[in-house]
This record gives sequence, C-alpha cells and structure tokens, in this order.
Amino acid sequence: MRPSRMRERRTGWVPVWLAVCLVAGPAVAQDRPVADLETREEQAFKEASAVVAPAVVRIQTVGGLDRVGRVLTGTAATTGVVVSPDGYVISSAFNFVSRPASVLVTLSDGRRFPAKIVANDRAKMVTLLKIEAAGLAVPKMAPRDGFRVGQWAIAMGRTYESPLPNLSVGIISALNRIWGRALQTDAKISPANYGGPLVDIQGRVIGVLVPLSQRQAGRTAGVEWYDSGIGFAIPMADILATLPRLKSGKDLLPGLMGITLKAGDVYASAAVIDRVRFNSPAEKSGLQPGDVIASVDGQVIKRLVQVRHALGNKYAGETITVLVKRGEKSVEQKIELTGKLEPYTPTFLGLLPVRKKQGEVSKGVTVRGVLPESPASKAMILPGDRVVQLDDKAVVDTAGLFDVISRRRVGAEVKVHVDRGGAKRTLTAKLAVVPSQVPAVLESDVIVAPDPKPADLPKTGRFNQDLEGHDHSFWAYVPETYNPAHGYGLVVWIHPGSDTMEADIHDLWKPICDERGLILVGPRAKNIAGWSLNEAGFIEALVQEMQQKYRIDSRRVVLHSYSDGCRFSFHLAFKYRSLFRGVAASSEPLRLAPPENRPDLRLQFFLSCGDKDNLHRLVQRTRTRLAAMKFPVVLTTVPGEGHSYPPIPVLDAIARWIDMLDRI
Repeated sequence: MRPSRMRERRTGWVPVWLAVCLVAGPAVAQDRPVADLETREEQAFKEASAVVAPAVVRIQTVGGLDRVGRVLTGTAATTGVVVSPDGYVISSAFNFVSRPASVLVTLSDGRRFPAKIVANDRAKMVTLLKIEAAGLAVPKMAPRDGFRVGQWAIAMGRTYESPLPNLSVGIISALNRIWGRALQTDAKISPANYGGPLVDIQGRVIGVLVPLSQRQAGRTAGVEWYDSGIGFAIPMADILATLPRLKSGKDLLPGLMGITLKAGDVYASAAVIDRVRFNSPAEKSGLQPGDVIASVDGQVIKRLVQVRHALGNKYAGETITVLVKRGEKSVEQKIELTGKLEPYTPTFLGLLPVRKKQGEVSKGVTVRGVLPESPASKAMILPGDRVVQLDDKAVVDTAGLFDVISRRRVGAEVKVHVDRGGAKRTLTAKLAVVPSQVPAVLESDVIVAPDPKPADLPKTGRFNQDLEGHDHSFWAYVPETYNPAHGYGLVVWIHPGSDTMEADIHDLWKPICDERGLILVGPRAKNIAGWSLNEAGFIEALVQEMQQKYRIDSRRVVLHSYSDGCRFSFHLAFKYRSLFRGVAASSEPLRLAPPENRPDLRLQFFLSCGDKDNLHRLVQRTRTRLAAMKFPVVLTTVPGEGHSYPPIPVLDAIARWIDMLDRI
C-alpha cells in the first residue's frame, strides 16, 4: 500500500469505520489487521524521522537575486543536514542560487547561527556550510549497498518554525539515476525540502534531496520536477566520501575528458568516439575519433550509457585509465580529467546550400549563395558551383559537408573541390568564425505551390487546435502555398506573460512566412500569466507534432520570444539541444550562465533590444556571455525604442537570419 495515498484515504476513514461498526461487526474485525498494519507503519515513520530530526536544520537566506532564469528563488526557508558535530551542514546548491548576502542556520533546538558557504560540489549539486557550533547531532548513514527499489523512503524538511520536521513518505523508485550520481524517490520533493535528508525506516540517512536533470546541468536544473513524484537524492555515503575535500574550501567540478560519442541507442550502441575536443585531456592523451572505449578504470564498457555512468562520479583533477580498441590494437591511456574545456568555436566557410526537394538525389552540395566577405567569397566559390570534395573527404550532402567543416579549427586552410559547369576546380579557403552580422540583402529560396494540390495536404492558413495528449492548445500559420516537396523552417512563438499577442504576431509574420518558406506555431501557456518549467514537454511534443505533419527543415527550427517569454525560450533551447537551432529573443536578457557550446548541436542567437529599454545593458551583457562561450550571436539595437516588440526592419533581419541558419 502506498504511504502517500494511505494518508489521503485516512482523512475520511475514521467516521466511516464508526458507522460500519454499528451494522457489521464481523466485517470490521476482518479489517482490523489492515488498520493495525497502517498504524504500525505510520508509527515507524514517525520514529524513524524522530531519530534524524535533531540533525535537520532550517536554512534562511537574506538578500540576493529574486529570480534566476525562469525560477523564482524567493526568501522561504529551506533545509540542511548536519554532517559533523563541529558545525558542518550539507544542503542543496539550489538553495543558494540567488547568491544571498547572508545565510542563517537554525538548529532543531531553536538556536540560530550565521553560516558561511565553504564549498560546492557542482557535480552532485550540494553545498557545504559552516556554523560556529559544537556537539551537534549527526545522523547515521544508510550503507549504499543496502539500497533497494521499493524500500520505504521518508523525505524530511524543516521549513517552518516547528519542533517537528515536515515529512513526505514514499519509496525508492530507482537506483543509479543521473549517470550514477543519485537515486530516485516518489516521495514529494519541492524547494521546501531541497537539502533535507531522505531517510530509511530505521532512521538512517539514505541521501540528501536535490533537484537534478539528466538533460541539463546547473543549480536550477530539475526544479520543474517538484511535487511530481520524481525526486532525487545524492547518497549520503558519496557526500561523506568527498567531505574532506569540500572542507578544504575548494569547489568540486565534474570531471571532463573532452570527447563526443557517436550518436546511437545509448543502451545498445558501442561507445565509439566521434569527436575529440581541441586541447582537451582526451586529445592530449592521444585518443582519436573512431576509437571504441572498452573500459574505464577496469569497468567493462559495451554500451554508450556505461561511459556516462563510469564518469558520473569522477571529479576534475582525478586520473582515470581508459582502454580503447583502435582497429586490431588495444590502447590504454591515463587521463587527468579537467573541470573546464576550451569552448568549441564553430567554423565558417560562407556557403548557402541549395535545399534539395523531397526525393531529389544528387551527390555533392550545390551552392545557392555565397555570403559577402566570407572565406568562400575570398576563395572565389560561386553560386551554382557543386562542392564534391573537401580536402580528402568526399562530399555527399549538406550534412556531410557541415560535419567535415565543423571538425576543422578556425584559421585552417581547406581545399574545396568544386564542379563548375562540368569543369573541376580546386580552391583554397581559410576557415573563419561565424560572423555576428546579418546581410542586408538575402534572396529567398523560391517555393512554388504544388500543382495539382495533393488530396492529403495537411492544414494550411491560420488555425487553432488542441494538442492530443496534452491539456494545451496552440495556433499556427502555414502558407497557403505549402508544398510538401520543400523543407520549411519552423518558428515557435513563445508569448510573454499575460498576452499571447496572437493577432499581432500573425499579421506581422504572415508575409514573412509566405516569402521565406516558414511555418509559424504559437503554443499557449496553461496559465496566461506566464509559462512554467513543467510545460517544456508540451513544447517538445508540439514541435514533434509539426514535424510529423509537415516537412520541417531541422536546421531551421527556431524559438522566437519577447520580454519575459524569452526566459522560457532560453530554457527550452538549452534543454532540447537536438531540437532547436536558434533563438530570436527580444527585450530580455539571459539570466543564467549559458552551457557549453557543442560542435554536434549547433545553436545560434539573434538578440534585439531598444536602446531606451532599461534592460538594454543586460541584453548587451547576454551577447558578451554567449560570445564568450563561442555561440554565434547577433545583437541588434533599435534606436529610440524602449521595451517593445521589434519593428518590421528588425523582423526582416530575423527572417534573413533564420534563412541562413543552414549556412556552412
């Protein structure tokens, strides 16, 4: 019987029992063992929590940021756990994401102490605090090898001025989650008990509650799961193992090798190295693309997922032993992991490829256009040329050419072999960085309506619809000339809070969509006041729905937003890196540190803001932060404008930018 549901049933259980007693004594007698069992279980929960309660502390923060990205940090109290009698307390890093001016810790006996932040474990997202106190109660630790799926788990928090902690009872629902760093529980977890203990039925601490996400990193990743039945805890055994290093005051960073594995089924595909990052530990050790990882620190690796698990608990500065298969050879390397990789800088040739029609087969990449002042322009590559080879690599299609270019360094010289009207030419180009400007003129890729119109053509024009399987609706505009033989860009409009702006966005973007071959879709937030993080799955499903019904060019799927809608757009872009290729954000800065740029998942940004907007300086800073991580980013400042949606000239620039997202 599920404990969380058990308490809900008991709310109305006693009056029913009294009524039935009057008419059905024997039946009630049969139910007594169940009632007795529930009573004993509840008593066991209380006793287990009472054992740990003296070590559960209340944490209050003063000052700092009110909001980090889409997350309201607030000032409510949170929770921590004493880990040594001399005043060390562990908590969730989320509780300090606002960068508070001061931290206060209240013990179970009511004593209050100022606390200092000693260090952070940025892999497991926990923070170590220190207060000047002695003789503190320290809870017993549950041994890691005793964890079992289905065992009772009690989530504890101390957010209220009460002698007793607040409790939520559930079970351990999975082990070795988030690449081996955490276990999963279905007990209700929320910011109220982040940093609190997850306790077993014997009163031992299983782990510390934290928000985590398998797709994202950062101190707010996973917050959207709160109260969902999906919660995570870092095993206390792992925290105690790193406690001496945290006490030294040095942050612990996730250990990075600097490799990308070939895409495939993470549970079935072999761990084949696809890319080795420049100046990374992997490159310095001699690992190469095509190497197959056979073991890490003696742990046999047969599948992609096992590599992530093998590295999940490794920290920067630690040395690992990696055995790889290279053809018929076995090569063993010792690699010292790093906490930071050199940002990947996307390379740029300056070609706009011809977009092939559905079913069209031709080898090579035909040049639709050459961007001005680009390496391609300087190398005298011309529209109509067909690129058939780059250095010693044959070029089959656009994806293949982009892949080869993306593996070269900025400044590298490449030999571009082209077919120009039947004549073969070899041209030399020096690769550059992706420019931060949009050409003033860019001809559209002409799309002609199908004739005759197919009988099974999906909806065109403007329409409203509910998304099947989701309690959400959306509106969309598809050009009336939609031709399924051509690939279309997809613009996902993320509206700001309190105003969907549907009529204005439709009227402004309809001619752009018609000219540039774009489809516009406008999801609606469940609450018109604004988006919540747990609505990200709806956006993902909506994009996938549009991809199924229409021929969407995956290289031109863009999030577009204005004002506070941009916060959700940034969140979506970083969460679904394989889905979105661009973000066009207006009048709102990025409020979180951007993640690392990935060579295999190109993501580009177009920022715009009025120079009279109070947020203009922060938007400029966003451009600087993104550029520092080597994301291609365009910033357009609108003279004389305050906080307002972009004017038509800026929208035209955004449209040209979308039209060139598939540039090479």
